Amino acid sequence: MPSTPLLTSEGAESGSVELAASLFDAPINTSLIHQAVVRQMAGRRLGTSNTLTRGDVAGGGRKPWRQKGTGRARQGSRTAPHWTGGGVVFGPHPRTYEQRMPAKMRRSALRGVLSAKRADGALRVVEDIELAEIKTRAMLERLGAWRASGKVLLVLAERDERVERSCRNLREVRVILADSLNVVDLLEADTVVFTSKALDRAQEVYA
Repeated sequence: MPSTPLLTSEGAESGSVELAASLFDAPINTSLIHQAVVRQMAGRRLGTSNTLTRGDVAGGGRKPWRQKGTGRARQGSRTAPHWTGGGVVFGPHPRTYEQRMPAKMRRSALRGVLSAKRADGALRVVEDIELAEIKTRAMLERLGAWRASGKVLLVLAERDERVERSCRNLREVRVILADSLNVVDLLEADTVVFTSKALDRAQEVYA
């Protein structure tokens, strides 16, 4: 069973914590992870773009000019696509971009990403964050002590206003709940920091 050091809020090692092999030592299927990423990004699209066809454009009931004798090309309606203000041909209409993916496949992709982060040494487990007040500088000191560099994903077991507001002005830090882990946020992060309670919750839900 894999394990990782358990860090205090000051960054000192206070022991080690065992990690669920099914969650942090799982096979890494890159094609499955790619499919999960595409599905999640597609699900974020609103799909609200809309255009008017020639049947939706107002007007166009009368023929612009008579068929013959004008020397101009024959025209039947001002709503035709080649007229300014006319309808749009093959334009976008409201639709859903949602892609279906079985739950087992989604879980397998998530486990693969977590296993890759552990293998890369990008995983940190801390006892607790222990912020006495809402202070961005204090949060930066914690991250430095944990050697959490680059883009950081901070995983909590439950909402913590002090932590969330202390990270609000840190562009490279994202706070997420253990119940809401997803492949996109994990892949974007250079370092993933779990609190011990969040790790227990993640292993309970996903392992």
